Amino acid sequence: MLAKRLPTIMLPMTEAEALEVTKVYSVSGKFADRRQLIRERPFRMPHHTISSAGLIGGGGVPKPGEVSLSHRGVLFLDELPEFSRLALEVLRQPLEDREVTIGRARAVYTFPAHFLLAASMNPCPCGYWGADTEHQACMCSPLKIAHYRSKISGPLLDRIDLHLPVPRVEYKHLDSGLKSLSSEEMRKQVQLAYVMQTKRYQGTGIQFNSELSGKSLRTFVRLDPESSSLLQRTFDHFGLSVRAHDRILKLARTIADLEQSDEVLLPHMAEALQYRMLDKKNILPASQA
Repeated sequence: MLAKRLPTIMLPMTEAEALEVTKVYSVSGKFADRRQLIRERPFRMPHHTISSAGLIGGGGVPKPGEVSLSHRGVLFLDELPEFSRLALEVLRQPLEDREVTIGRARAVYTFPAHFLLAASMNPCPCGYWGADTEHQACMCSPLKIAHYRSKISGPLLDRIDLHLPVPRVEYKHLDSGLKSLSSEEMRKQVQLAYVMQTKRYQGTGIQFNSELSGKSLRTFVRLDPESSSLLQRTFDHFGLSVRAHDRILKLARTIADLEQSDEVLLPHMAEALQYRMLDKKNILPASQA
């Protein structure tokens, strides 16, 4: 349910984006009404039995796959480790390049693939690790848990910015009446953050923080000594990759934008680092490690 709400808090599509999405669906044969553009951001949720060609696109005359059908929208992979390793690995290139190139004997086809990847997984094969109750406990061995999680490669994990645990909810909290933000309220926050980014990157050709790299990343994401020290200690302690390091910087910059802060401060960096929990090597409890 949470994943399906993601398009509702994203910015409305521009005319150019709507045209891009409509073209993709027209080429794929999935758009019958040619009188108007697709205005809603796509949300695609393929089954875990999908092939790599189904994800990336293919065929004698190649057609767009799920990564292109998710262009300017959301690609949601439910129960991520159940997808084949080959299918998951083909996601690495479009996540970086935001396009897919398929070569055939007579021609080379390029489809856009600028999408937001969202995925979910259980903590272990049985689903009860870390959420044991009096009547149900995890029966998975450490080896079985490690094998289950190893289906997601390090390079793919590096490309996922947020790793969020979703703990078990107790019955008394199901109808607790807690105030939560609506999708409309969240979208307003996203719009305010986008206004900040638009002003910051004016004249640079950059639209979002996620597009920062190399020199531009160092130019627009400057850290104070405390934030820099925290990032360095975490980088060394958990053995993070350079890609993870850069994505943490971009995420901290985005968190600061959501709080309407011109500077990336220590709390922003600390929050960004908390979202990299799957990068930690000691992911099993002491009794099982």
